[in-house]
Amino acid sequence: MFFIIGADGKEYGPVSVTQIQQWMTGGRANLQTKARRTNEQDWRTLGEFAEFGGTPVTPQTGEPVLVTNPVGTQAAFSPAAGTPLAGRWLRLGAYLLDSIIGFIFVAPGFVMLMMAGVFTTPDHPNTVLLLAGFITAGSAALVLLGIQIYLLVTRGQTLGKKFLGIRIVNFDDEGNPGFVKVFLLRVFVNGLLGAVPFVGLAYTLVDCCFIFREDQRCIHDLIAGTKVVVA
Repeated sequence: MFFIIGADGKEYGPVSVTQIQQWMTGGRANLQTKARRTNEQDWRTLGEFAEFGGTPVTPQTGEPVLVTNPVGTQAAFSPAAGTPLAGRWLRLGAYLLDSIIGFIFVAPGFVMLMMAGVFTTPDHPNTVLLLAGFITAGSAALVLLGIQIYLLVTRGQTLGKKFLGIRIVNFDDEGNPGFVKVFLLRVFVNGLLGAVPFVGLAYTLVDCCFIFREDQRCIHDLIAGTKVVVA
């Protein structure tokens, strides 16, 4: 078993020889990656160990790009390890952009409801316009929801995230999170928690404040096992 120095300069592991060889084959580590045996104190390059000396590997980037869990836990590397995290302002911008897009979609129905007198004469609204407004707004909302879910499941993006060039990925391997993680856990479950009477608002505020963690993962990211990176 070995400990390894990641690209961030931190110590990770322990990991097995087989796992390291797999990472080297995939270009996620190379012969220059610093490592030491669990029972030793001296750091050497992987190329100096007999287990790896006969495995010439040309890394994809020229540098070890190890992204792992803290010491004492099983490390997790990814083909896209090292992908920059999406900035906090970009994530806020994507959220606001999605909100604006949502408003644009339902605006025609909202205008019909206004013309029906829902907000001025609620006791005697225009029935035809009232029905048309609800149908228009509801249909537009469902269409937008379908588009957003499709983009989330297939690309890890909403329209706002797509326009700003960021996406949601698995925290462990930076792969596509899929429907369960990216929608059911990250959106639906998180929305239910935010809707809980009395405590929902506090939860939502705390969830947003988690963006200031070093890894910029909000509570909904922790629930779903995801993070947001530059696309």
